[in-house]
Amino acid sequence: MAYFPVSFHFKVSFDLGNETHDINFQSVSGLNQEIQTETIKEGGENRFEHVVPTRTKTPNLVLKRGILTKEMSKVTEWCMQAFEAQTYAPTNILIELLNEDHKPLLTWKAIHAIPVKWSLNEFNAEKSELLIETFELNYNYLQYQG
Repeated sequence: MAYFPVSFHFKVSFDLGNETHDINFQSVSGLNQEIQTETIKEGGENRFEHVVPTRTKTPNLVLKRGILTKEMSKVTEWCMQAFEAQTYAPTNILIELLNEDHKPLLTWKAIHAIPVKWSLNEFNAEKSELLIETFELNYNYLQYQG
């Protein structure tokens, strides 16, 4: 009997320099694409308009995890380098949906990603919660590698 894949068993890998770093994130969002269109009105024909595709649009990739220090994470170091030193080193990010044997079922690759936003959830002495950091990354396009 075939089962539908679950969305909670996944892996995120960053291609940073000569190494690949896989990081445990609690959530990934922004894996979608949209084809933008342009409407063209034909002269003399008023019953309809032609809709033609122009380009593909992708939202920012949003990754969330418990916070790690720069010394503990090459991804945090890469991100902070962009914000603090204005040094941008685009990288590719691989997101893999895994099966029960921890093997990839489906794979997406965000090409030429750069950090555009980094944030922390609130500090609140009345709650016992993990401190979550959020990375928001812009990328050129998404490759579905099945």
